[in-house]
Amino acid sequence: MALADVAATEALGARLAPMLRAGDVVTLSGGLGAGKTSFARGVLAALGLEEEAPSPTFAIVQPYAPPEVRLPVLHIDLYRIDDPREMDELGIDEALADSALLVEWPERAGAGHWPDALALTFHATPDGARRLTWTAPAAWEARWPSR
Repeated sequence: MALADVAATEALGARLAPMLRAGDVVTLSGGLGAGKTSFARGVLAALGLEEEAPSPTFAIVQPYAPPEVRLPVLHIDLYRIDDPREMDELGIDEALADSALLVEWPERAGAGHWPDALALTFHATPDGARRLTWTAPAAWEARWPSR
């Protein structure tokens, strides 16, 4: 899927927001500046967040909860995680009972950490646009757009 600019990336995130439920994991892969945070900002804005969501690079986990958003969400950036064993200290998986997770740099959690996640991969193109590819497991097939 082609995404012409940041606005298109945020708009696609906004399209995902109504489909998101507690227990969902959406992984956001791609290089620096590929659109991961822009997509997450679109999701969070559509869930009701009034200010622009900061990148959670330094905090690692940025929680959002009602009434700030309609659904509890953890926006997670694992860029600074060096060892998958560090994941246990973050308590992320326990949050799945009542929250959705938006996870940037999911590969840092170790292979197969979230096997049922909607796995989105953003690719920057030479013209400044983005290309999005994905893997949608069975739980997402009816919810995620196929084109």
